[in-house]
Amino acid sequence: MTEYAGAEKWVPRDGGMRKLRATIGDCRGCDLWKDAERSVPGEGLVRARMMLVGETPGDHEDKEGHVFVGPAGQLLDKALVEAGIERSEVYLTNAVKHFRFELQGKRRIHKTPSAGQIDACSPWLQRELAIVKPDLVVILGAVAARSLMGTGFKVTERRGEAVKLPDGRAALATVHPSAVVRSQNFRRDFAQFVDDLRTAASLLD
Repeated sequence: MTEYAGAEKWVPRDGGMRKLRATIGDCRGCDLWKDAERSVPGEGLVRARMMLVGETPGDHEDKEGHVFVGPAGQLLDKALVEAGIERSEVYLTNAVKHFRFELQGKRRIHKTPSAGQIDACSPWLQRELAIVKPDLVVILGAVAARSLMGTGFKVTERRGEAVKLPDGRAALATVHPSAVVRSQNFRRDFAQFVDDLRTAASLLD
């Protein structure tokens, strides 16, 4: 595994979300900044009760500078509506803040961040958690699970369960919406994803 310096020295230890957003573009904690167009911090209600944590910005997010604006984000929007969750009332972010990809011709094809890149970026996510202080974290997919729960946690085994983060915060794990976008049985998998989000919302009641 490639060793990276990690983001710790770039993450502000005080201040709020405005300061975090102003400094995240300077991060050189791993090598992803070299090819990505920008860092993409989370966004949404800063004191949200629910935080949703995805994987990494995609092509659309990297170009536009906003989280969950590509096909997976559009599906997530629909699922949130179905689950009765207002996007404006949650905080959305990713475990890794730069887009990792490989070129195929002129197309930038998403690549899963390495374990070293996930670990290097973790201080940014931890700082977001400290600022937002959500009552519940929804873990979207394996990369978010790796960052928040460590290597022993498997989304496939614990999906839809109420679990605890290492800091004791309530959490629930489900698939990343991009997995639903790619599904060969879309209707079934979308319905299951919505059910997971409904379960998450019920944990806040």
